[in-house]
Amino acid sequence: MSEAVQVAVEAALAAGKILHERKDSIGKVSYKEFYDPVTEVDLLAERTVIDRIKKTFPDHDILAEESGNAEGNESSSKWIIDPLDGTLNYSHGYPCYCVSIGLEHEGQLEVGVVYNPCLDELFVAERGKGATLNNKTIKVSTIPTLKESLLVTGFHPKVAHSLDDNLNHFCRFMKACQAVRRPGSAAMDLVYTAMGRFEGFWELKLSPWDVAGGALIVTEAGGTLSKFDGTPVTIYDEEILVSNGLIHQEMVDILQHNAEPNL
Repeated sequence: MSEAVQVAVEAALAAGKILHERKDSIGKVSYKEFYDPVTEVDLLAERTVIDRIKKTFPDHDILAEESGNAEGNESSSKWIIDPLDGTLNYSHGYPCYCVSIGLEHEGQLEVGVVYNPCLDELFVAERGKGATLNNKTIKVSTIPTLKESLLVTGFHPKVAHSLDDNLNHFCRFMKACQAVRRPGSAAMDLVYTAMGRFEGFWELKLSPWDVAGGALIVTEAGGTLSKFDGTPVTIYDEEILVSNGLIHQEMVDILQHNAEPNL
């Protein structure tokens, strides 16, 4: 285990412990934007992650959900942090949330760690070294067709105020696959696709911290990532399509279909 992986794992576990210990005492909930909550626990967990990273890598840049570009030094290495992905779930006591940490070096993801404290699931990937769940290797699903697949998606907090709302895609996929789930944590959606619980995931209007940890885990587990049209994607794009690879083109075809679904 490299030093960067070790630091990411330790930071994720420390933040996850805070999430678990404070789940029945989350303190004040405020709102950054319409229906986009932040709790005292988000801020405490983020500070914990940043402090642990900075102790070992003081010159590295930080991009975190709550503090943005914090303590940056224009380094070639950047840590991208979501201390609590699934804050709305957490604030309602719904047990689907996680800590997500990614390390990018010269524009390329090198480390991804996602920790789900609800089930004590630790997902880890290092570029070129595969992906694991609690130290056991994981791989994407081998289900070959969309009609046999279980998919997952999410919706931006501002869905009620946008015409670009993902609902048309949701309707079309519901008619093309076994079922679609919407748990409320993009990072969890990514790693559950990586381990084969889902065959595919798509979403609009995500931020880098939503996907930085999970994207590398998917890649190292053998999955495929792209934009909705199948072209290359980065964590800074506002749309992402992820699959086991086998159903990817079928998902692209659905996402590129412009006609309204026949409901």
